[in-house]
Amino acid sequence: MRTIEAELYERLSKVIDPELGRSITDVGMIAAIEAKTAGRAGFRETSEVSSDAAGDADLADSADVYDVTVRVELTVKDCPLSQTITNQINGAVTSYPHATLIPHIEVSSMSRDKLADLVAGLKAERRQNPFNKPGITTRIFAIASGKGGVGKSSVAANLAATFAALGYDTAAIDADIYGFSLPKLFGVHTQPTNLNGMLMPVTAWGVKMISIGMFAGSERAILWRGPRLQRSLEQFLADVWWGSPDVLLLDLAPGTGDMAISVAQALPNAELVVVTTPQSSASDVAVRSGLVALQVPMKVRGVVENMSYFDHSGERLRLFGEGGGARVSQQLTDALGTDVPLLTQLPLQPEIREIGEAGRPAVLTPEGALDSSPLAQSFEALAKRLMS
Repeated sequence: MRTIEAELYERLSKVIDPELGRSITDVGMIAAIEAKTAGRAGFRETSEVSSDAAGDADLADSADVYDVTVRVELTVKDCPLSQTITNQINGAVTSYPHATLIPHIEVSSMSRDKLADLVAGLKAERRQNPFNKPGITTRIFAIASGKGGVGKSSVAANLAATFAALGYDTAAIDADIYGFSLPKLFGVHTQPTNLNGMLMPVTAWGVKMISIGMFAGSERAILWRGPRLQRSLEQFLADVWWGSPDVLLLDLAPGTGDMAISVAQALPNAELVVVTTPQSSASDVAVRSGLVALQVPMKVRGVVENMSYFDHSGERLRLFGEGGGARVSQQLTDALGTDVPLLTQLPLQPEIREIGEAGRPAVLTPEGALDSSPLAQSFEALAKRLMS
């Protein structure tokens, strides 16, 4: 029979580090497990197993009670998700079926050498942008608009939150370097964790994300162009540990500038989603953001018409006119020679702004579940259509 420590080590192998997306045993976070009998004195004194070995001895039966010490080494001191990891370890120990175990979790941080070895191993696995390798299964959607003020970032944030609420492993890059919005819309006030030069994305509302707005001094105006702007995207892709997300969304800057071209070059499998509002002044410009596909290898997945209508006292008001989304859809279909559908028409709702500015995507309940509102239903339908 295997020892309690060996059984626990196997159970802890199913605990996943939320940042790395790897088992805490695989990345060396479990330094040791020690079980000491707290009942049936004389049956067994102590036994210990490190992360490198697990001995053989008889398991106690269900009548035994043990004090179990688990020594955990986190990747960095004061890891923001240490409590989440500790709770999962506690759960794995207390749910052990063959004896009563009383957990004692001792938390410290990895030595500099151990952390360096871990990061070197992770970098060796990836070495470069992980999203343009053959066989990648991540669906990548670049959210674009011809002009600012059409709610592109709000669409990106709520769509990302919807994907996460539907159970997809979801990542988001705020590629709007000049007008970054995602940190505020997700209520993020922390910086990414730095593991010896490798960044861990910040997770909020189930979405892993990175933004220039998360870094010190980011409130200053950014005047990057050309190579430096492209390098910022490369760093977001290659220097951040994303794991293997099901979905990656990019909130692009308005227009057809350097970043849109950089995305197409770095992520040739990305699909463009064009956001517009109904009026012709917005829809005419939106067409240009879709026509970037004529210059670079990028598929245009479809059009989202935002602020399409406002329901008031039983009446549906078209405050910004109508037909913009359909016009963009038709013009892009004609120009590109492929079907570019109107994916959805989203309402104008003050709640989207009010809830979003408070740091929660409007499609979610305060508990983080997908809301039952018409808005949430529209985004759910949009997410499912994009993944079909």
